[in-house]
Amino acid sequence: MSDPAIPSIAFIILVRNEEINLATCLESFRSIDAEIFVIDSGSTDRSQEIALRYGATVLEHPFRNYSDQFNWALDHIPAKAHWIFRLDADEFLTPDLQKEIREKLSTLGPSVTGVLLKRRFHFFGRWIRHGGMYPLWHLRLFRRGFGRCEERWMDEHIVVSEGELVRFSFDFVDNNLKDLEFWTQKHNWYSSREILDMEVAEASHFSHQELAAQARVKRWRKEAIYAKMPRFQRAFLYWFVRYFVLLGFLDGREGLIFHFLQAFWYRFLVDAKLEERERKRRESAFRPN
Repeated sequence: MSDPAIPSIAFIILVRNEEINLATCLESFRSIDAEIFVIDSGSTDRSQEIALRYGATVLEHPFRNYSDQFNWALDHIPAKAHWIFRLDADEFLTPDLQKEIREKLSTLGPSVTGVLLKRRFHFFGRWIRHGGMYPLWHLRLFRRGFGRCEERWMDEHIVVSEGELVRFSFDFVDNNLKDLEFWTQKHNWYSSREILDMEVAEASHFSHQELAAQARVKRWRKEAIYAKMPRFQRAFLYWFVRYFVLLGFLDGREGLIFHFLQAFWYRFLVDAKLEERERKRRESAFRPN
């Protein structure tokens, strides 16, 4: 049993201009005995004010990528809790998950070093249940000292160095309240970071075997199948599989918008940037010195 004087969990939340989302995130785990650490990378809105109102410790650090920022937080927060919870500012815990954490976490044996949780994704205010979007299992809760974030520019996951993973039954929710302009700008930024992963071939320090099973399968599909398909054509296939084969159309107009943009804005944009990169390399090769 853990010492009742020590908070059960330290939440780490990375923020930059998240005043529209942050209060909902912080409110969602007030029933849990927890430390709160908000790592700010240059907010110009009320994010820090909101964090302090909820009793968070705010640390400032410039942002390079998510994995660097999160691992910096692991190394610098003065946490006393035995467990770490990675939570984004646009995510929150459902009441059922809060209760499950309160009831189960202290019962886990020392061999358990990580807890897999289901992510429930919302878009335009609607829960996107189909198209392969639910359930998405993520390792977000882990024993302090056993977990790190993979060193990648994109598609980074928490991995544990040893021990067992267990699953809890209830969900946390991803529901970003920012507008579609933010979504498209963010995914434009994501596409460039995905290109960086390809260009620098920045290898993770962790093997695929250490990833949670669903993340391992997803990455294998992306690297072994999707990446080897013809450029541009694969965006169409991606959309067809998610929207029709995996029944994305059942999520109505919101599902249509989401899956179309995910395929023909994000995935197609990655291919367009790859094409641009290769074109520049060809032009550079034939340019006289």
